[in-house]
Formats: sequence, C-alpha cells, structure tokens
Amino acid sequence: MSVTSEADDEAGVGSLRTCIVSRQARSPEELIRFVLDPDGRVTPDLRRKLPGRGVWVTASAGAVRQAVKSHAFARSLKSPAEATDALADDVDKLLERDALQSLSFANKAGLIVTGATKVEATIAKEPVLALLHAVEGGADGVRKLRQALARRWGEAGVRLPLVHAFSSAQLDLALGRSNVIHAALKKGPAGEAFLARCIRLAAYRHIEGAPQTEEIDARPDAVLKDDAAGIRNG
Repeated sequence: MSVTSEADDEAGVGSLRTCIVSRQARSPEELIRFVLDPDGRVTPDLRRKLPGRGVWVTASAGAVRQAVKSHAFARSLKSPAEATDALADDVDKLLERDALQSLSFANKAGLIVTGATKVEATIAKEPVLALLHAVEGGADGVRKLRQALARRWGEAGVRLPLVHAFSSAQLDLALGRSNVIHAALKKGPAGEAFLARCIRLAAYRHIEGAPQTEEIDARPDAVLKDDAAGIRNG
C-alpha cells in the first residue's frame, strides 16, 4: 500500500493519504478531502469527486478546526485559501445530511420498520442490522427493545448496534412518517451504507479523552471515546 503526499489525488485505490494537520497517513475513508472553489474558498468534498487539487484532513471536527486555525489549507495548497471558523460546523451539517439521505434510501429499499410494536415483532421473526431511537425516546422503550433482542438472539442481539443520533423530527422527514421514535434497520446494502454514515458522523463529532460509550450517539453535544465512534454492543 502506497502513501501519497498531502495534496496528491492521483494515487490508485488502496493508497493512503496524509492529513495536513496530524501528518499521519490514513485511508481515504478516515479523512475528508477539501478543494478550493473558483473564489478560493475551502470546500469539503465528501464524495471525493470534485475537480481540482485536493488536501486531506482527518475526519474529525477537531482536526478541521485545527486546520483552519493553523492556516494549513493555504500552506498545503500553496495558494490563498479562505477557510472560516464555520468550516467544521459546515462539514458536520453535510455529514448529518448525508446520513439522513442514506436513511431515506434504506427506507425506500424496504429496510426500515417503525413503531415499538412493529419493531419488536420484526426482532422476533428476523435478524436486524441495528435499532434506531430518536433522541427524545424514553429509556423505558429503549430498554424493552434491547430485552427483546436479547431474548430472541442472545449474545448476537445484545451486541446489535443502537443508533441514537437524530431527533424525531429528523427521522420523520427522512422516512416520510410522523412521530418516529423507535425503528429497526433490516439487513441489506442500503442499510449497511446508512450505518456506515452514522458511524462516520459520530466519529467526526468524537471528543478525545471523553468517557467511553458503546452507542452510536452522533448528537452535536455527544461525548464519545471509542474507536468505533460509540457503537453500543448492548
């Protein structure tokens, strides 16, 4: 596996890129690519498809803030680069929107079941990929569904990811339904893509040195520690 320079976008699949902040080589999936727009503004390129010379920053809000503070974009791009203090928040919004769009795709693929009763019935008859709980959801409802997982699937159910990342209003909009509090994500490529985006969002909001949690908790005020971006395993 080759390691490219911080502004080298010509490497083939499997190559590592260098973060302009930490100087560490990472896979593109662990980084965010940035390019300059025609007006010289630093622009995030989540899909890694925008034209122009790109630089790479570790996919965390802290790293993006440090890149802005240290003027790393202009230095690495060897060009004037406008990067405002709002850049990290802008990336956060893009990642959140990306995850919710992916949830919508999973729903269109028939992989989402909503409502505590229907979720519990689904758990009883087929394996699920993850459970989703709105941030407003009560602890009692979450606990009952976790118990249903444990009864039906034992250790595998206990270790199932729980996504606690979005408000009920956000889930309503993504799913085209009302008052979504609890949902199950069934297995399928679209479901796996959504889960991966949830983990990426939670990792971006990761705070070093915080207490460990095992939940995919990507709320803006969440405090996360573990390397899997807060995957609760029961």
